[in-house]
Amino acid sequence: MTNEEASETLITRNPSLTDQVTAHLKERILGDGFEDGRIPSETDLAADLGVSRTTIRDALSRLEHEGAIVRRQGAGTFVNRPGLQIKSRLEEIWSYEEVLRDHGYLPSVDVLGHEETVADARLAADLGIDEGDAVIVVEKLFRENDTPVVLTVNQIPAGYVAGGDVDPAQPVYALLEAGGERRLAYYVSEIVPLALDGDVAFKLGVAAGTAAISFEEIGYDADNEPVVAATSYFRDDLLRLRLIRRKAAL
Repeated sequence: MTNEEASETLITRNPSLTDQVTAHLKERILGDGFEDGRIPSETDLAADLGVSRTTIRDALSRLEHEGAIVRRQGAGTFVNRPGLQIKSRLEEIWSYEEVLRDHGYLPSVDVLGHEETVADARLAADLGIDEGDAVIVVEKLFRENDTPVVLTVNQIPAGYVAGGDVDPAQPVYALLEAGGERRLAYYVSEIVPLALDGDVAFKLGVAAGTAAISFEEIGYDADNEPVVAATSYFRDDLLRLRLIRRKAAL
């Protein structure tokens, strides 16, 4: 995309303006839309997109934090090719369909189980409910075409999930929003290496004992109240999760 073409792109003014500009610039970066990988000045970008320099500065700060760009003192701002290897950021909430698409896969999802059960003592403590309270358990398998890649198990207090025709295939945050009681704001996640047991290994199409990683997570709403306990198992021969680690500021 040329600068002239970019200037014709409509950026509408709404509360998520910085998000729109960030997404637009990221799309241009991924499409090699900046000559020699050099990002224009804040003034030029602001003029091209019809937004303020503050909005551009905020968008560039986000992209720098993601590792998509790098600022070189006295030289300017450039596309950071190594940073573009990160397809999905671990600190963000995403659906696994998005993750698979970002890795170049054609995703599909199978709901393996959708049932109501009761919380044991440990789950009740994790979710801030009483032992024996009803919880909804949704188990899903995410595939690349027919190949299993990710297995997830989400456990949600039954009162937070709407009854009726709710589609259990949708992301957990959508399930909670459909229920209307709570909204997922963030996860506290533990990355756990493990050898897959027979049942999980079978569902993921690998041998029992295969080394893998899992996420053990508790999701919270904006009031810091727990709303979901989640476990995700990954085929790390098919899906690699990367992050950028930086030296801490002194």
